[in-house]
Amino acid sequence: ERPTTMYEKDGEKYFIVDSHMHYWDASPQNWVPGRENLAKGWIDCFYGYHQLGPPETHWDWEKYCKYSEEDLMHDLFEVGHVDVAIFQSTYLKYWYTNGFNTTERNHTLTEKYPGKFITNGRFDPREGDAGLRQLEADVERYGLKGVKLYTAEWYEDSRGYKLSDPEAYRFLARAQELGIKNVHVHKGPTIWPLDKDAFDVSDVDHAATDFPDLNFIVEHVGLPRIEDFCFMAVQEPNVYAGLSVVIGGLMHARPKFFAKVMGELLFWVGEDKMLFGGDYNIWVPKWQVEGFVDWQMPDDEALTDYPKLTTATKKKILGLNAAKLYDIPVPPECRLPTSADEQDTPGEQLVTEAAAAGSS
Repeated sequence: ERPTTMYEKDGEKYFIVDSHMHYWDASPQNWVPGRENLAKGWIDCFYGYHQLGPPETHWDWEKYCKYSEEDLMHDLFEVGHVDVAIFQSTYLKYWYTNGFNTTERNHTLTEKYPGKFITNGRFDPREGDAGLRQLEADVERYGLKGVKLYTAEWYEDSRGYKLSDPEAYRFLARAQELGIKNVHVHKGPTIWPLDKDAFDVSDVDHAATDFPDLNFIVEHVGLPRIEDFCFMAVQEPNVYAGLSVVIGGLMHARPKFFAKVMGELLFWVGEDKMLFGGDYNIWVPKWQVEGFVDWQMPDDEALTDYPKLTTATKKKILGLNAAKLYDIPVPPECRLPTSADEQDTPGEQLVTEAAAAGSS
């Protein structure tokens, strides 16, 4: 049984799954000697994104480089409204000695706080047979249901790979055999010193068609390539939009652009294939969850062809969609009625919730 906190607003209860967060170590002690400029440049770039959140949420640089377990638990679960959080690993061992945000470090918290976290692993097809063996060992050790891929990561003399590469296909096929269902792919804003082109979304198109039983969650929705992403995701039933950076980076700092991006996603990709991710700690989840529950598509001439958001839309995006992908049990009072025509009928929803409460 997973303990839940459930955010409640205007009599509605929201089950929050933060599908994209980290427990990183970018402290100078972890910088690879001789590559300090790359390690510092990386976290400096993240710190620039951090400034896009509300000013009262900003941290000083030292804390930002390596925050504590207490910080994380407080910001996510005590005040952040998160019920279940999914760790997405990012290794970057080219410039972080012990890795930036590793499966092993993340999993220490998953084990310590049962029911609160899901650990996702990673792989890099450029690691060849040794990488495959590592993936097999990680699945056995961590019980992985998902992996996070960083196609622009530097490895030896390579500055990126494509999901459509034959070697990547070998890894995807093995991951599927091992029971991995969800493949999160970073395709979004470039972080220095990585190359912008290595985050292009076109390779997802190939892989999603050829691996129909895998779910491909495109993290950061391919920004700035929002049109490319939407026109690909609308035709691939197993491609999902990961909203980290969309909400955290745009809702406060770029509200008009946020409305445009959300409108495109809702119109093309749809509310059933969008997943909230707070991207801790580029930003904390509290203001993102509260702000998104309160948010509505503005009444603006330029935005009239975009869908409005219902309460059901927000519940799906903030948790129910991710819960479905990861088989996370949802409390009865947070579920939606099963048929689509009931969703906007408050009376029928109350009856359904009362029946669910009565049967629990």
